[in-house]
Amino acid sequence: MTINLGTANEFIARHIGPRAADEQAMLATLGFDSLEAMTAAVIPDSIKGTSVLGSEDGQSEADALAALKAIAGNNQLFKSYIGQGYYNTHTPAPILRNLLENPAWYTAYTPYQPEISQGRLEALLNFQTLISDLTGLPIANASLLDEATAAAEAMTFCKRLSKNKASHAFFASRHCHPQTLDVLRTRAEPLGIEVVVGDERELSDTSAFFGALLQYPASNGDVFDYRELVQRLHAAGTLVAVAADLLALTLLTPPGEFDADVAIGSAQRFGVPLGFGGPHAAYFATRDAFKRDMPGRLVGVSIDRFGKSALRLAMQTREQHIRREKATSNICTAQVLLANIASMYAVYHGPAGLKRIAERTHALTAILAAGLEQAGVNVVTCAFFDTLTLATGAATAALHDKARAQGINLRQVDAEHLGLSLDETSSQADVEALWALLTDQAPNFAAIAAAVQVRLPAALLRQSAILEHPVFNRYHSETELMRYLRRLADKDLALDRTMIPLGSCTMKLNAASEMIPVTWAEFGNLHPFAPAAQSQGYLQMTRELEAMLCAATGYDAVSLQPNAGSQGEYAGLLAIRAYHRSRGDSHRDICLIPSSAHGTNPATAHMAGMRVVVTACDARGNVDIDDLRAKAIEHRDRLAAIMITYPSTHGVFEEAIGEICAIIHDNGGQVYIDGANMNAMVGLCAPGKFGGDVSHLNLHKTFCIPHGGGGPGVGPIGVKAHLAPFLPGHAQLENTAGAVCAAPFGSASILPITWMYIRMMGGAGLKRASQMAILNANYIARRLEEHYPVLYTGGNGLVAHECILDLRPLKDTSGISVDDVAKRLIDFGFHAPTMSFPVAGTLMIEPTESESKEELDRFCAAMIQIREEIRAVENGSLDKDDNPLKNAPHTAAELAGEWAHGYSREQAVYPLPNLVEGKYWPPVGRVDNVFGDRNLVCACPSIESYQDV
Repeated sequence: MTINLGTANEFIARHIGPRAADEQAMLATLGFDSLEAMTAAVIPDSIKGTSVLGSEDGQSEADALAALKAIAGNNQLFKSYIGQGYYNTHTPAPILRNLLENPAWYTAYTPYQPEISQGRLEALLNFQTLISDLTGLPIANASLLDEATAAAEAMTFCKRLSKNKASHAFFASRHCHPQTLDVLRTRAEPLGIEVVVGDERELSDTSAFFGALLQYPASNGDVFDYRELVQRLHAAGTLVAVAADLLALTLLTPPGEFDADVAIGSAQRFGVPLGFGGPHAAYFATRDAFKRDMPGRLVGVSIDRFGKSALRLAMQTREQHIRREKATSNICTAQVLLANIASMYAVYHGPAGLKRIAERTHALTAILAAGLEQAGVNVVTCAFFDTLTLATGAATAALHDKARAQGINLRQVDAEHLGLSLDETSSQADVEALWALLTDQAPNFAAIAAAVQVRLPAALLRQSAILEHPVFNRYHSETELMRYLRRLADKDLALDRTMIPLGSCTMKLNAASEMIPVTWAEFGNLHPFAPAAQSQGYLQMTRELEAMLCAATGYDAVSLQPNAGSQGEYAGLLAIRAYHRSRGDSHRDICLIPSSAHGTNPATAHMAGMRVVVTACDARGNVDIDDLRAKAIEHRDRLAAIMITYPSTHGVFEEAIGEICAIIHDNGGQVYIDGANMNAMVGLCAPGKFGGDVSHLNLHKTFCIPHGGGGPGVGPIGVKAHLAPFLPGHAQLENTAGAVCAAPFGSASILPITWMYIRMMGGAGLKRASQMAILNANYIARRLEEHYPVLYTGGNGLVAHECILDLRPLKDTSGISVDDVAKRLIDFGFHAPTMSFPVAGTLMIEPTESESKEELDRFCAAMIQIREEIRAVENGSLDKDDNPLKNAPHTAAELAGEWAHGYSREQAVYPLPNLVEGKYWPPVGRVDNVFGDRNLVCACPSIESYQDV
């Protein structure tokens, strides 16, 4: 027998679901004898051959991990006292193991289907309750992207709601974190808002501003009493936002109690690693009267069809899809996984535990300050929580050098001052090491600790209670927390249970080998503002990843900074806007957007200071070329850009994409190609080569970063060379202007996921993934087309990576709606496809390349059985009102109770035999969204509501 060495890289076969025999069977169903032949029939001739991706083989999982570990080893982990909104923290081990590293949590989708999302919705409700309690404001959202972008959202929020309508100026305290001020300036300029940075203590004319942002405690450590200032600002019609530190709020009077209108900030220090800047959950809290204008997602309490309490996303959750260019924000991504970590950190520690952490952090800071003062160091900060600013004069640079020689990073304030922040990881040894570094003396720790006093202002000490709800006062043992997390996860459907066939969302495998590096200390414990010499591993990885993404897209340069798809869209349009302005074409402000586009597209164009002109689509869902050409010519003197999704939102490769790009270029505009559907293009065609000037990519879709229940996401942009000078900048980068988020590389700690995916797949594997995604989608379309019309196809009757099933005719014949089908799929153990987008009354299905033929067939069997049930309604065998679809999903409690339906229990819960072995039981019945919006409750129920239980 010949010895067969084979190949060490089995990852491609692990990532892609169908086996070789399955592939041939599916191709035969479609009438093709090879994957290449099918691909040739799908990809338009005009863009074939545009891919510049190589055909190299990928590395094995072990080799890729070893290579990345070597890169990570180039990061130097100094003891960080930089602070500035980022702090060392302990991630409790049971949260690390049972949440962050648990696919039941990190592979879940956004909870748009509430019946199969009750667990993560409860965790998010806990987060909202935590934020509301600590800020003293009655309503909080389910997280935003980071503190700086939350501040930018607060600025536009104040602009909409302020009574001072004549003003276009926004006051921002110079005591805000510098990265926050940078993002404010970026966001304000296209909207015609003037950001005025100054010292609030010297503010005399409060009538000049529609809103104001204050930092509490200040970035330099000071704790200011803002009560009188807030009253003066309100008297002038100015709304007040306060960026507040959550840990400090356990000890300080909350913003809501000194009449702030908005509180924003970061939940990072509640158990989420530094991660070189992200991902971290920001928060946004406000008055009840303003809740309908609050950006982001909001979890609310409603009831199901049995009257049982049930959770769901409320109100404006997807308002950017409804209001489009009139939307208050383009944000459709939260930081759910990170918000859940923060909420469980609070659950685990409880109110007493959080206060102990805060008190200990403050006590160590007070001891440190007292020792420094005793040694003659000028401590500028008088009242503080955890941060000190020191006047070190001419010795400042030398002290920084001395600190780094000892493996310590201090904050660089200016040439004559340095800063330092303590945190929950700080110790007596750290304080003594700082004394030794900064003085020539050795103060007596015990003596100083015995005499030190609280250095928080007595008038601002918190009097109100926090976190009184039972959820924050029960799960304090590891056993209890572990079981609580398990109970919540068991309520939900995630990729660890079933295919999630969501069109436009690409719910594919998030391989364990891709996820492992996220929790490496070399990536997790680095401060985003550490000196570049200490972050060489990150810089090497990001350079390599940028090159990988350029090869995948055909673009010349990439920015990894945008920390969501919405931010990528925004950064892309800002690059186009800046390019026009650099050429003296600042008047170009028209953005053409097809009517089928994602709702974030028009919202983003509005935020970038552009006017939206909608272009029509034809009967097949393609861009109407005649209408596009007419509008491009009509607006040629002011045309800035087109935003187009490719393959289209309708799931087809439009033949005329080259002509579309040419029309825009001929009329002076730039082409923005939304990369949401790149999973159909990598290795087959390249937007940077067939006419695109800029695209954002969803690393949480095509490139395997998990959705995490609704975030994190990463939305980098690729651009042609002429737009490269206008990529997002940052104070930590060579290009210092134009930051779109707080950290220079956005959500840097999850970039290793994509690096691993691309390295293991190689060019050949990436191309095969795209082909298999297309094959799987066409296989489903072919199997279901005789049961449900496929709404749009390409020229050869094929779809791209997703297909749209038209259920509107069935509504007419049976009364069964797309909602009924979506809820009935839960009884079969499936998450519903995307409902009524981009066409009302349809289901958009994207199986991805990771699903096996067995899983595709299981889904098709469910859809075919549902069609039979609809047929039974049509012919009268099932009652039009009392049938398994109208009553879906069915709960175990309903099954065990009195059965009043005209169909059997077995048909309700076991409609197919394969469900007997592994049944998913939804915890609630169909949720009443209208009731929830009319009776809005967005925090944990009061303690009193538990007293009758």
